Amino acid sequence: MAFEKLNQRTTLDSVVAVLRDAILDGSLAPGSQLREAHIAAELGVSRAPLREALSKLQEEGLVVKQPFRGAFVAEVGPKAVEEIATLRFRLEPFAVERSLAWLQTDGRAKFRQLVKDLRDAANAGDVSASIEAHLALHRMFYEAADHKLLMDLWNSWEWQLRLFLAVDLRGFSNPREVAQIHARLQKVIERGDLAEITRELRRHIHGATDTSADDSTGAARAQRSVPHS
Repeated sequence: MAFEKLNQRTTLDSVVAVLRDAILDGSLAPGSQLREAHIAAELGVSRAPLREALSKLQEEGLVVKQPFRGAFVAEVGPKAVEEIATLRFRLEPFAVERSLAWLQTDGRAKFRQLVKDLRDAANAGDVSASIEAHLALHRMFYEAADHKLLMDLWNSWEWQLRLFLAVDLRGFSNPREVAQIHARLQKVIERGDLAEITRELRRHIHGATDTSADDSTGAARAQRSVPHS
């Protein structure tokens, strides 16, 4: 891809933002090499701030550096996505159960705002904003659960979900579908029936149509599906 030159008051954060957006909107494909000299020349910056930006993106998990080869856009394979899905299949209902009272009271306004943010981003066709709103909504469940180990798990896989969603959201025939799915999830959670919430979360995460808390066959089938969330 070709980058536009940044202005003369460029900061490290602006270089990071340009590269991050290019990765998340698919302009820089997973596995593609990030050639420092080429990118620095196109952005009109020196290689020093570019290297800092790449290091920052490496910390976020969006870039990997290979000795003697350089920097590359990180890749998330189907096995990693499936493993994340199988954990979320079990843990996300638990996170919502722990945070349910907050989601129905003090957190209701934030919950509804995040669903609105996701809908607005989808309507605008803004992939990066859709990804951020999508992840922020699910992160909220884990944060509100007030469970450190659970939060640590979310933090460990969030960047992989971000990369997966950068591809997955572009794959929807109707980009508003992901927002509609979350609006339905919000209504189910606000009703407060834990069994219904568990079924909806598992259907939501895996795109399955027949999963329940006590259906091991349905669970196994869901675990083999590609997650939509």
